[in-house]
Amino acid sequence: MPQSVSLPETALTAAQSEQYWKDGFLFPLTVFSQEETSEIRTELEQLEQDWLAADLPLPLNTYKRVNAHLVIPLAAKIALDARVLDVVEGVLGPDIMVWSAEFFIKEAHTDHTVGMHQDLTYWGMGETPDQVTAWIALSPATVESGCMDFVRGSHKNPILPHNDTYSETNLLSRGQEIAVDVADEDKTHIELAPGQMSLHHGLTIHGSGPNQSEDRRIGLAIRYLNPNAKQLVADRDYAMLARGQDGQSNFVHVERPSHLFSKQALALYEQVRHDQSKALAEGAKGTVPLYGTN
Repeated sequence: MPQSVSLPETALTAAQSEQYWKDGFLFPLTVFSQEETSEIRTELEQLEQDWLAADLPLPLNTYKRVNAHLVIPLAAKIALDARVLDVVEGVLGPDIMVWSAEFFIKEAHTDHTVGMHQDLTYWGMGETPDQVTAWIALSPATVESGCMDFVRGSHKNPILPHNDTYSETNLLSRGQEIAVDVADEDKTHIELAPGQMSLHHGLTIHGSGPNQSEDRRIGLAIRYLNPNAKQLVADRDYAMLARGQDGQSNFVHVERPSHLFSKQALALYEQVRHDQSKALAEGAKGTVPLYGTN
């Protein structure tokens, strides 16, 4: 396993940035202490307990899985944390926007998986290099708990054909999987301790197995862009300026939420969800309820 990086005293070195562009991923990068990560997890799980039965317009899981940074201040706080942005800057440069943030949770002893796929297949942005996903572990991500698997160098491929499986055990919106077999020996297991982070390119082939451990596997995936990225499918798209400047104006700027599920934040959430669905559900052979297409 690559040596962990302790932050905030360092951002990415030139060698680490080079390794990211060579492999299509980089890990493990320590951004939060175990104590701080435990506090974040406690806040998230308290939120789940308090709001699960609340009278929200959509199921709580939808808000956790799609654009959580628009309605959950905790997600926005993590996405805008300077320690995380310092690392992301080593890939994207000084101008950084948050496009989405989503909690991926696999309960203990469940057979939920994430099919091997390329993220950019569904973002409507083509094969742009102007993006990176930061995946932060809030609980142990191990082979047993279903950590992510990356295929080294696969980001050098174009967008490859994918199939929609609509599998009930696949956590992706339509059970999407890349239409090629990936051998086990070609997978790198991305094991992370709580508070550690990985980075991966939107063309990197990746997925994850079931959680066979005694604990929930909890991660926050944050999709960052620099202003050169552009939405090519949907009529409008949205981003939260995190650092620097946006000199391109390709995205409508949104603000971080002031408190949980405010009326204003919920209205913005519905508008963004509606507008982005044109890209996120493009080509689907069936409905994609997570993105509001029926």
